[in-house]
Amino acid sequence: MLVKAAKAIAHQWILDEGSKLPGFVGAFYHGSTNWLPTEATLPVTSDLDIMIVFENEVPADKLGKFRYHGVLLEVSYLPRDQVQSPEQVLGNYHLAGSFRQPGIIADPAGRLTELQAVVAQAYANRRWVEQRCQHARNNVLQNLQSMNEAQPFHDQVMAWLFAAGVTTHILLVAGLKNPTVRQRYGAARDLLAAYQRLDFYPTLLDLLGCTQMSQRRATEHLTALAAAFDAAASIIKTPFFFAADINQNARPIAIDGSRALIAHGDQREAIFWMVATYSRCQKVFYADAPVATQAQFSPGYRALLGDLGIASPADLYARGAAIKQTLPRVWAVAEALMAANPAIVDQ
Repeated sequence: MLVKAAKAIAHQWILDEGSKLPGFVGAFYHGSTNWLPTEATLPVTSDLDIMIVFENEVPADKLGKFRYHGVLLEVSYLPRDQVQSPEQVLGNYHLAGSFRQPGIIADPAGRLTELQAVVAQAYANRRWVEQRCQHARNNVLQNLQSMNEAQPFHDQVMAWLFAAGVTTHILLVAGLKNPTVRQRYGAARDLLAAYQRLDFYPTLLDLLGCTQMSQRRATEHLTALAAAFDAAASIIKTPFFFAADINQNARPIAIDGSRALIAHGDQREAIFWMVATYSRCQKVFYADAPVATQAQFSPGYRALLGDLGIASPADLYARGAAIKQTLPRVWAVAEALMAANPAIVDQ
């Protein structure tokens, strides 16, 4: 299906369903589809993200991923106070990319449309690019600070994992590229190659620990992960923030998407989302599964982490320290990318 056809279906869902939610203010396209040409084919391993803006508090239960007329939608919520001014959006690397070009689905009061026009005009100003890079850098540090040995091991893993993974976002934001979630490492590699800085890419992989991951070994880990995913999807009851990512609707992204990367020779680039998905499955087992189920799927999880050099909380903290020590080098590369990018202007 073409992106424009998928967006038309998403637009119809907003008209039929989303716009009827209490407190609805408007909606816009979010995520990677904003970076695809309308005539491009929407990959079967991708969803189409919609952000719904509410006047005050957002609904407690996120709709998450679901199929609507053949399109896998992911619907997220945002309170209006987070998109009140252009400055708020321009400095937020998660949101700014969704306003860099027209992508408003519904806007009864016209506020989002006005906001989008201002953000688009200032999007490539160096001041705002630097601020968004700083936002990503702060996210790295916040993830490191959230590591807590009192937490279950899988939660500690997630804090370390996202600290490592967001280093790619610093660079992608500096290059005016999409700070994508699942495919962040491949996108960072391609960006560095375009600026003749591919020499820095192994540093990003080393922070994750997957530099030596083979295609065969990654396939073995994915097979174990797929079994864990199916088990977790069948028993999940606790309303986790990420619950929409652990269900059969999300399987084409979490499992098939990783399989496609591995088959393409991008097994190292697949590891980030595999670890994220595996950790979320462990969290489901920890909350909703009997001890026997936890014991059944723990060895595969530990084997993947072991191949990344993570066997204990002490390893996580050592790797966290390495991330913090590497941040100045990441920032230096980001500054070089900004300096070399002709699209970034001083205004």
